[in-house]
Amino acid sequence: MSATSVALADDARLNQPPELQPGTLRVVPLGGIGEIGRNMTVFELDGKLLVVDCGVLFPEETQPGVDLILPDFSYLRDRLDDVVGVVLTHGHEDHIGAVPYLLRLKADLPLIGSRLTLALVEAKLAEHRIKPFTLVVAEGQRERLGPFDCEFIAVNHSIPDALAVFVRTTAGTVLHTGDFKMDQLPIDGRITDLRAFARVGEEGVDLFLPDSTNADVPGFTTAEQEIGPVLSRLMAAAPKRVIVASFSSHVHRVQQVLDAAREHGRKVAFVGRSMVRNMGIAAQLGYLDVPEGILVDLKRIDEVPEDRQVLMSTGSQGEPMAALSRMANGDHAVRVGAGDTVVLASSLIPGNENAVFRVINGLMRLGAEVVHKGTARVHVSGHASAGELLYCYNIIKPRNVMPVHGETRHLIANGRLAEATGVPAESVLLTEDGSVVDLRDGVARQVGQIECGYVYVDGSRVGAVTDDDLKDRRTLGEEGFVSVISVVNRQDGTIVSGPDIHARGVAEDDAVFEEIRPRIAEALAEAVRNNPTHTTHQLQQVVRRVIGAWIGRKLRRRPMIVPVVLEA
Repeated sequence: MSATSVALADDARLNQPPELQPGTLRVVPLGGIGEIGRNMTVFELDGKLLVVDCGVLFPEETQPGVDLILPDFSYLRDRLDDVVGVVLTHGHEDHIGAVPYLLRLKADLPLIGSRLTLALVEAKLAEHRIKPFTLVVAEGQRERLGPFDCEFIAVNHSIPDALAVFVRTTAGTVLHTGDFKMDQLPIDGRITDLRAFARVGEEGVDLFLPDSTNADVPGFTTAEQEIGPVLSRLMAAAPKRVIVASFSSHVHRVQQVLDAAREHGRKVAFVGRSMVRNMGIAAQLGYLDVPEGILVDLKRIDEVPEDRQVLMSTGSQGEPMAALSRMANGDHAVRVGAGDTVVLASSLIPGNENAVFRVINGLMRLGAEVVHKGTARVHVSGHASAGELLYCYNIIKPRNVMPVHGETRHLIANGRLAEATGVPAESVLLTEDGSVVDLRDGVARQVGQIECGYVYVDGSRVGAVTDDDLKDRRTLGEEGFVSVISVVNRQDGTIVSGPDIHARGVAEDDAVFEEIRPRIAEALAEAVRNNPTHTTHQLQQVVRRVIGAWIGRKLRRRPMIVPVVLEA
């Protein structure tokens, strides 16, 4: 990436954005920049706001106890009445998963998307007891949303009905691809509409927001059709059950599993609540072709011979509560054993590697044969590789480029592709969540940075858990916990009781702390004698320093230490 655009980003990071001027379009990503997930971008013009996508990010191992990570809605919270619509490009969780939490703030925000996308969102919202206001759109359709004239363009992805959105405004035009690839032989026959891309390119694209996920992968993404024969061969060779795990919204993959099962006379049961729900919706709307008589309820699958069973499951990312993880741990109704074949038909989301490998090891320990992307072609990406992105840049010829949807390495790779096709270095903007970009007179520049952190969902609580809480959880999990309880007499500086030391996850036997107890008592007594006005907190800090230094030196640990000092 050029030094110019990186320096621009560094300078802008230090500034609060200026007041938005009339006739200027402001673009603020609230998620999806520097990460895979949490996609959300806000466009502002003439006092009105348009939101594109509202997704979640799934937690990593360093975020224990967290269920989901949301975009930070602070930028919108006081301006929800100015939001003219929330455009959803497709139905994956990293683009729609946070919609219920946004609609908790204002339930009547208009949701705009394709038929399948909105059906998946409505099912999700029903669980939150929210009935949304929706507008179904299709490729080729144009809708005026306040000052934003939105045209929807068909794109191919790993879920049907995905859309790009071309936004015309008085301040300039923007093309947001959403997630896309250029599969020329898609399962559903719906290709990315390059003619529409060329047409809007001829009209003029002032700012291009392209998917960056595979920007560092050379060439073109493999066609989805190549997966079907591999699944068929696996089912033909499998001596017993075949268990296929994928995302619960991957309609194309489920279609291929159903087709292969029909070819080999197998019955299919859906495993996992979201899989059952989403595939029911897809079948009802005609996006999933279910052969007659092929589906069996999971509760009745045992009536089918094992060598005729196929289970279509959730849990391809090693999620702890998903069906496949529970099978690997032996706490699911489906008992995996020798002769079973398990297929992980998805790619690894960065950060999930350890969780997925744990599941693979658990399944193999139970005797199953595990097939994944590393051993067979059981998954292809849903995102455009470098060759496809170059093709798009040459067709569209954008004036400015702001790569989205990807980690930093993906964004940089995408920016380099843009420069290689002739986009000036100063017109390629490397941003991050919370960056503020203004578009005016065909020029896009980063003008500031807003506060934009992670919002954690922990059980029923949203935003209550902080990074400090997660640090404490990591310390408890990795280093253990020590409590020290002492009772002091301030009058004569004596220790009336204690110090009583209790530890968890620090040492095999609490007897090891007998060595430090007298030193803690001596330090406490000396602190009281030298300064009888010491507060309880100051005395507790004395205890923390003494035992903390000893544990670090003696046990090479840094546990959470909770000192309690009481007065007699």
